Amino acid sequence: MEAPRRVVVEVLKGSTAFPPPIWMMRQAGRYLPEYRELRQKAGSFLDLCYNPDFAVEVTLQPIRRFGFDASILFSDILVVPHALGRDLRFEEGRGPLMTPIRPEEIAELDGSRFHEHLAPVYETVRRLRGALPPQTTLIGFCGAPWTIATYMIAGHGTTDQAPARLFSFQYPDLFEKLLNTVADHSAEYLIRQIEEGADVVQIFDSWSGVLDEASFERWCVKPMARIVGKVRARFPDVPIIGFPKGAGMLYGQYRQKTGVTALGLDWSVPLSQAASLQRDGAVQGNLDPQRLVAGGEALREGVAGILEQLGSGPLIFNLGHGITPQTPIPHVQAMVDQVRAGL
Repeated sequence: MEAPRRVVVEVLKGSTAFPPPIWMMRQAGRYLPEYRELRQKAGSFLDLCYNPDFAVEVTLQPIRRFGFDASILFSDILVVPHALGRDLRFEEGRGPLMTPIRPEEIAELDGSRFHEHLAPVYETVRRLRGALPPQTTLIGFCGAPWTIATYMIAGHGTTDQAPARLFSFQYPDLFEKLLNTVADHSAEYLIRQIEEGADVVQIFDSWSGVLDEASFERWCVKPMARIVGKVRARFPDVPIIGFPKGAGMLYGQYRQKTGVTALGLDWSVPLSQAASLQRDGAVQGNLDPQRLVAGGEALREGVAGILEQLGSGPLIFNLGHGITPQTPIPHVQAMVDQVRAGL
């Protein structure tokens, strides 16, 4: 029996499809009433992540509504430090909260029950592959070590990640140990997701844009290359998307230095730069999520610009970051319709 065509996988490997395939970061989320209903039933955000019944259902919701070409596992990047023994909770209006890790605690991170802790996530991936349409690409994911570390050190999100930047300057050897520990476990996590049915994996470095050039090289590029190398050793043909949000000019050598297959671009990347990056392989992005909130001409103009400048090469249409909760559903449908029409 012939394997189903999964156009997202084909594009990630260098093919061009027009109209391009489309999915959205955070496509399973609070803008959907059915998500909000299930989130209330689950009790807490982590219960939603760790209960395969709930996680499979919320992952499938946007596929049923919009028929996206890819489905991304519903989980959170911080399940990795949680599985290493750190505490984690989510508070409405404040987001993730952790007890800040002290320098002496880095050596005590405990991965002995790592896969046992994440077993519900692996079950979710396995069940999703069976539940999704055969042509829909299943994307697994994790957070990049730098971004994970920013939360572990500050204990919460900050506007410029000053606590983690300061820590990296004060305790560089310890910080490197922390990032390597996170990188090695993240690679194992991705490998397990692939074993359970993920076609593609994406690594989110949401806070890479706050670092100077030397720090970006040491704390973003090197740990990312470490993960990619370990995943490639097991699965050389599985595409890996790297998303170093805010990297700006440092996007230039990121693909070559880390070994990722494709680049996820945030909305601040000029389309001329995106077209240049596309010469080396697939790009993904990069509509400003606020254009999607606004709708109308702002949305039409944004979609048309991306299709015009990037549509003749390997492109996966996406937002430049996650969809926001206040986004009207008709605007999402309008975006999908415009992309699918190639206009």
